[in-house]
Amino acid sequence: MQILKALVAELETPRTNRRFGSGWLSGTGALLAALVSLVAVTVLHWPAMLTTPELRVIGSTSWFRPVLHLILILAYLFAFISIILRDSKLLGFTALSIAVFAALIGGPQSSDTVGIATPAYFGLDFFVLNLLFTGFLFIPIERLAPRIKEQTLFRQEWREDLFYFLVSSLFVQVLAFLTLAPSKIITAVTTMDHIRQAIGSQPIVLQIVEIMLLTDFVQYWVHRVFHRVPFLWKFHAVHHSAKSMDWLAGGRMHFVEIVVLRSMTAIPGMTLGYSLEAIQAYLLIVYIYSSFIHGNLGWNLNSIGPWLVTPRFHHWHHGIDKEAIDVNFAIHFPVYDRLFGTYHLPASAWPTGYGVPEEVPKGYTEQFMYPFRRAK
Repeated sequence: MQILKALVAELETPRTNRRFGSGWLSGTGALLAALVSLVAVTVLHWPAMLTTPELRVIGSTSWFRPVLHLILILAYLFAFISIILRDSKLLGFTALSIAVFAALIGGPQSSDTVGIATPAYFGLDFFVLNLLFTGFLFIPIERLAPRIKEQTLFRQEWREDLFYFLVSSLFVQVLAFLTLAPSKIITAVTTMDHIRQAIGSQPIVLQIVEIMLLTDFVQYWVHRVFHRVPFLWKFHAVHHSAKSMDWLAGGRMHFVEIVVLRSMTAIPGMTLGYSLEAIQAYLLIVYIYSSFIHGNLGWNLNSIGPWLVTPRFHHWHHGIDKEAIDVNFAIHFPVYDRLFGTYHLPASAWPTGYGVPEEVPKGYTEQFMYPFRRAK
């Protein structure tokens, strides 16, 4: 435990101790490469239990093992550079130890240890790919155009938000079942095949736009209800309790809210018969867009602000200022806030801070239980 605390302290070290040439960048890169290698090797050993069926095919491609071999080599290389350059050797030796362990248990030559198909699985591969994709996409952008320049990658409460990211990815099967169950029941009992066929045969781009407009309308009202009903607000307060905004903060959502929000927004699209390709494309857009509007990005984007949700628009939704209370509920199109009187986007101004007035506990477990506990 002491080693883990020391490792976290190294990652959260002040900017003055992480300058180029200090060994911090190479140590952090080595740790990331080593962890990715260990996860990949573990997935190769237990693919049926730790991977999603849609992504399982990646492990059998011709390029997967050579890429894994390259990542392991990079982990070794960066670890040695960090050990040489940095006064504290913790980052380098930790990364090196993880990389060596990944190699010892099989490395790129690892194969299915169990060899048994199972209907239940965890989305460990989904977590890694999602985290790497959004991280590599938004971290450089946030460094180039930050809203708050002093905010670092390993900012306040980054561990909590990373754990939320992990939980929602690992339990992707459970979430998919719970969120799609209502729409499947409604679809089974409705007779509107001709309408469903007509909607599903539209050009896919048009379907995606329609899904975004439709789900954003539903989500606007579900979102607003979560703010107005005290019991539901306690679930949503967990999301608003983040005191720092960046691409990772969007993942902080209570499990119950995820199920309710996703099921309510999935019902229209599934019931009306939009094609699976359009729905999957929409889900990809939602993942990226959520990271974007929560990002630590200083762009005003005033020209598109009235028509598309921007980071500044959504940051006002998270603001602690008096004028930020119960505004900007839309996720894609601010027109709904304009229509229903909740639009707030003052010219070039940003909220002074983020969070909620009540005291939401820290840590995933405490925040999970928070809505179910009576107020003292």
